Amino acid sequence: MQNREEISRLENLVQSILDEAKLQGATAAEAGLSVDSGLSVTARLGDVETIEHHRDQGLGVTVYFGQRKGSASTTDLSNASIKETVTAACSFARYGSEDPYAGLPEQDWLATEFPDLDLFHPWSLAADRAIELAIACEDAARSYSTEITNSEGATVTSHQGIRVLGNSLGFLKGAESSRHSISCAVLGQRGDSMQRDYWYSVARNPDLLEAVDSIGRKAAERTIRRLQGRSLSTRQCPVLYSAEVASSLFGSLIGAISGGNLYRKSSFLLNALDTRIFPEFIHIHEQPYLVGALGSAAFDAEGVKTRTRDIVADGILKDYVLSTYSAKKLGLESTGNAGGVHNLTVETGPDDFQGMLKKLDTGLLVTELMGQGVKMVTGDYSRGAAGFWVENGEIQYPVEEITIAGNLKDMFKNLVAVGNDVDYRGNVRTGSVLIERMSIAGE
Repeated sequence: MQNREEISRLENLVQSILDEAKLQGATAAEAGLSVDSGLSVTARLGDVETIEHHRDQGLGVTVYFGQRKGSASTTDLSNASIKETVTAACSFARYGSEDPYAGLPEQDWLATEFPDLDLFHPWSLAADRAIELAIACEDAARSYSTEITNSEGATVTSHQGIRVLGNSLGFLKGAESSRHSISCAVLGQRGDSMQRDYWYSVARNPDLLEAVDSIGRKAAERTIRRLQGRSLSTRQCPVLYSAEVASSLFGSLIGAISGGNLYRKSSFLLNALDTRIFPEFIHIHEQPYLVGALGSAAFDAEGVKTRTRDIVADGILKDYVLSTYSAKKLGLESTGNAGGVHNLTVETGPDDFQGMLKKLDTGLLVTELMGQGVKMVTGDYSRGAAGFWVENGEIQYPVEEITIAGNLKDMFKNLVAVGNDVDYRGNVRTGSVLIERMSIAGE
């Protein structure tokens, strides 16, 4: 009940901001207000390193005078500060240049139904208990092996907040959410070889977090198995992306079909709608209404309703990823993606991780990527990588100091399989991904 009253109070505040914008002459306006609180505790080498309690708030206001737009923001929610913020936004809009595509979403694009997606699970986590969890997590990692020689620490975080969005078309909605995580990173040494690795768990409901001792052990295990890595000679071979790094491939896909890159003509998938860009078995879709999922939402950052939809079906690109502005620039409708995609899901095949290693047979397993070597205009791809060399479906030895390269168009078309070892810890839900052939640059 208390939270419902707070949401109502914040909704009333946003409505008053919209009313103020109208009083100051704005023909249209939108406002977003957030109030967040949380706790973060880090323990390192058995001692508390940091304890942070935070409570943040922020307001963003955008107004339109016809086709002229102005925006301003503040963290001070006093009446005087709010009025000054609206005045500043109006001033910017009055003297701004006309943009024929500027404006609010179309009325019929806005969300009108708000199902309970079970996104709010506050964690009554006292600092003392958070410290205990962090120390236990790190202890599990440090005691895993004598080859674990140092630690970057374990961190426990709990976060909850309310966000309210409103506009002058009558949209006004507040939503509460939570997000909690536990992570650990340690260092290992064997002879002259030193490595670092980590593991983490994240969930909206703290009851769904992985056990702290399991997180610590996985961080240590991942570190130990990377010791005494080798480089590879330059070659071409199959590449298997582990699930936790495979999501970046589909992040590049989303970048290429996002409105901003499309209307700027800076995408390697320009004019690719309704063409085959993946093998026929690939199905990629958005699922914004998954109960309790990290990327679930009934509306996007502009109040536009989200949609369950295919982005790729039978390997064919079916839809773009558009905000209101980019949709208007392209003469299309918003897809409800202002702020990003919602639970982008890559349908999996029958193989688990071990099955995917067997499919790889002999080639490179990539478990870490470095750098941002993706050219969105051409699709050229080159990134630093680390992982393991695999022969006959069995991991042979760790690999480091190499670069993997290809072109995303070719990589997408030559995708062989998607494993069912799905990583659910982010907004892109995919298993491991096998690419038929890539170039490896090493020694």
